[in-house]
Amino acid sequence: MKKTLIVGKWEYIEKVKTKTFLISLFLTPAIIILFAVLPTLLANQIETTTKAIGIIDTSGIYFRELREKVSQYKLEDNQPNYVLVNLAGANKNIGEIKNSSDELVLLGKLEGYLLILNGGTDSLKAEFCDKNTANFRDIDNFTNALNNVRADLILTKEGVSPSIIKSISDKIKINPIKIEKGNTESKSDFLVIFFSSFVFIILLMMMILSSGGMLIRSLVEEKSNRLIEILISSCTPDELLMGKVFGLSSLGLTQVIIWSLVGISLAGAGVIPIEVFNNLVPIFIYFLFGFVFYSAIFVGIGSIVTSEQEAQQITSYLSLVLVLPVALTLPAIENPDSLLVHILSLVPFTAPSIMILRFNIGPIPGWEVILSAVIMIISIYFVVFVSAKIFRIGILSYGKKPSLREIINWLKSE
Repeated sequence: MKKTLIVGKWEYIEKVKTKTFLISLFLTPAIIILFAVLPTLLANQIETTTKAIGIIDTSGIYFRELREKVSQYKLEDNQPNYVLVNLAGANKNIGEIKNSSDELVLLGKLEGYLLILNGGTDSLKAEFCDKNTANFRDIDNFTNALNNVRADLILTKEGVSPSIIKSISDKIKINPIKIEKGNTESKSDFLVIFFSSFVFIILLMMMILSSGGMLIRSLVEEKSNRLIEILISSCTPDELLMGKVFGLSSLGLTQVIIWSLVGISLAGAGVIPIEVFNNLVPIFIYFLFGFVFYSAIFVGIGSIVTSEQEAQQITSYLSLVLVLPVALTLPAIENPDSLLVHILSLVPFTAPSIMILRFNIGPIPGWEVILSAVIMIISIYFVVFVSAKIFRIGILSYGKKPSLREIINWLKSE
């Protein structure tokens, strides 16, 4: 045990001093937060100028009402978001109107124009024409306005009172509330759930890949310069393996602690919501489960490869497994009780990430948490056992990479 701790300490100190670790320590969470926040900031970017939008209304019944409906959209300084320009001409056909309107858009005199075809209220088609891909917010605003005008016209035609129409048009916003144990309730924010789950899963994935890659490179280097023979002469292969896993796990723990402190500081400053840390303890436990599990796998892989190219080829398949929970984040939030989510919660390769996600979504049955944790502990023990058997022989094997049959024979050996 003493030699294991010495190896772990040496591994930790050597890795923690590297530029790669120091850069990833701060750059990784910064990149993740940037990727998570930047799209939202761009989507919610406040517009500062009024847009001139042309309207080609072939029926002649929508322009006035549509202008009234879009007047509700305001800029930050309370100026109108849109100014509508009636492009319909009495003595021009639709082709001529479209051509002249296209010219106005290309010259920058109009942001775009809305073409309302076929008229009436029963058969209505609409197109939004723009020189760029149209702004989704603009399309959504005009879609709502046009549908509201159409609904008003239909109801008015049927003799419905304007006051009733106004009452129907007033929309009610539904606020999601999550019911928790003890009959307590809390606001359920989809963006907070998605953001917190996404960030933790990405951090786990990147930490495993960066630390695992660092470990494999060091093993390849130690094998190539025969340093591994000196290490084996001072301790057993099992002590060396456990020391490396212990050192790498300590390195990961250091990263998690620092990232948690940074996250708590950001939450205290109001940059990120404090609800992100509601389930920090169970998330932290599964974070460690996943890191130790994959670290042991990387140690086993590092002992059989002879070059970084071989290591990258093998670890690329592990990367695909690590990316899977990222792809499932949104579907799992929408369908947390699906059979696939429950199955992946018990598969050791995906359980850490999926359980981190589920802790943020809602309550998990106690038996399922216990079963998942037990499976992870058994899996970690099994992977360490298998990696140790491979490590004992593979660490001193030089030349070509061993075949699958040779690895199986190593596992069968005493």
